[in-house]
Amino acid sequence: MTMPQRRTRPMPRGRRFDLRATAMFFGLLATALIIAGFAVRALAGVAQRRPVWAVVLLCVVAAALLAHGRRRRRLSAARIARRAGEALEQATTEALDALDTPSPAPAPPTARAIDYEALNPEEFEEAIAALCVRDGCSQVQVVGGAGDLGADVVALSPEGRRLVIQCKRYGDDNKVGSQDLQRFGGTCFAVHEADVALVVTTSDFTTPAAEYAEQCGIVCVDRDALLAWSDGRAPEPWAAGTVAPDC
Repeated sequence: MTMPQRRTRPMPRGRRFDLRATAMFFGLLATALIIAGFAVRALAGVAQRRPVWAVVLLCVVAAALLAHGRRRRRLSAARIARRAGEALEQATTEALDALDTPSPAPAPPTARAIDYEALNPEEFEEAIAALCVRDGCSQVQVVGGAGDLGADVVALSPEGRRLVIQCKRYGDDNKVGSQDLQRFGGTCFAVHEADVALVVTTSDFTTPAAEYAEQCGIVCVDRDALLAWSDGRAPEPWAAGTVAPDC
């Protein structure tokens, strides 16, 4: 008995395996991936340096993806090009408008509150001198120390008047007394030739001291007045004018 022979289907010529073509395909694919990687890296650097151009590029890519997604509707090449051009034109206009629009001015820094009671006497004198500089005084000097004869800070006001300031870094339980004012009143005008004499303290003044200061024309700046001056809630203590000394 003769066994029937199984007929094999011949391999189509078009589907024949070609090692050279396959190797060339993968080589080109690897080259394309490497080039794409370098392109993405370069575009990332450009995006960091020029964010506006990055927005424009994203709009172009979005337009291209939109055109590719609508190929199923068989949109014409002319319509795709027109819409991509419109998207690119709109993105360019928005980018130019963003460049032409001036950025808002930064808000002025908020003045930092100073805890004057935490300063030592030398630091307190420096802080009062800094307030004078802030408010437009010139020739500001810290002269406090041994033999200062009551003057801790001297300066010229913006109007050209000579300021002589004594700084009293006292606690709440230690008020500036009349003896302190009398010693300062004996030198601020006669020795230091002050146009305006001021006593600034972190505490308060006794009633006799305040009365003596008013009689002699010495400006008293207590803790509350100092904080108002420092925070900008009150004018400079020398702004009230000069009172003729009578002591």
